[in-house]
Amino acid sequence: MDRERLEQKLCELPVVQYEFFETEELVFTHRVRYVCETECPQYGKSWACPPGVGTVEECRERCMSYPHGLLITTMTEVRDIADIEETLATRPDHEAVTREAAALVREEGHETYVLSTESCAICENCSYPDGPCRHKDKMFPCVESHGILVTELAENYGIEFQAGANVVTWFSLILYR
Repeated sequence: MDRERLEQKLCELPVVQYEFFETEELVFTHRVRYVCETECPQYGKSWACPPGVGTVEECRERCMSYPHGLLITTMTEVRDIADIEETLATRPDHEAVTREAAALVREEGHETYVLSTESCAICENCSYPDGPCRHKDKMFPCVESHGILVTELAENYGIEFQAGANVVTWFSLILYR
């Protein structure tokens, strides 16, 4: 990989911060998955979420088959962070940046596995659980669905994610081999 060239291209995107890491640094925990199960209305409704993504152990095994990773963040200011509709309306911009960053990694000759934000919103009605994902090449499973404690990874690299009362920070992981 020509990391210098990749970093130059990443700097052209509206990425606030990024960091390269080894997947062995990822922390997988059932506590994160428990939040999905008990608090997320998308649980059991999408291939991007549990249980559609598999068990935490299966997710860990899948992720660890990609030895390297790139963590990216974007930030967006909203009028009221408590307004979930306004907050979620900023997600498509982050997903577009994630797509572009993943394409840059693939241009360097790497196979990628991308984890991003919340539940997939590509299809109006997800085929889960009755049929296979219709857009497996475009759908990014949720980071948290895999049980990954992404805030710990961010903290380990000094990545800021609490930038103010009405600033939304979005995370994506681009795992590659």
